[in-house]
Amino acid sequence: MTEQYNGWANYETWRINLEVLDGMALEDFGFDLRELDADDTTGAEKLAWTLETFTCDFIEGQASGFALDLAHTFLARVDWVEIAEHMIANARTEARTARLL
Repeated sequence: MTEQYNGWANYETWRINLEVLDGMALEDFGFDLRELDADDTTGAEKLAWTLETFTCDFIEGQASGFALDLAHTFLARVDWVEIAEHMIANARTEARTARLL
C-alpha cells in the first residue's frame, strides 16, 4: 500500500526531510556530486546510509527510553534512498544553475 504524503513516499520521509535534513547539502555529509555521478549505482545508497546514521545519532542525542523507541519506529519507515535521490537531484540543479550564471 502506497501512502504518499506531499509528494514523498510517506509522512515519515517527508517529516524527516523537512525537520532534520532540509537545507543540508551533499557537502555537509562529505559527498561530492562528481563522485556520486561517477558511481550512481550505489551513490544514492551510500548517501542514504549516511543520512540515516546522521539522523539516528541526532535523535538518540535528543531522546531516551520509550520516546527513543517510538522515534526508532518512526525512523524505520523513512525512505532514506528517496531523500538521498532528492538531495542529489537538488545538487545537480544547483550545479547546472551555477554553470549558467
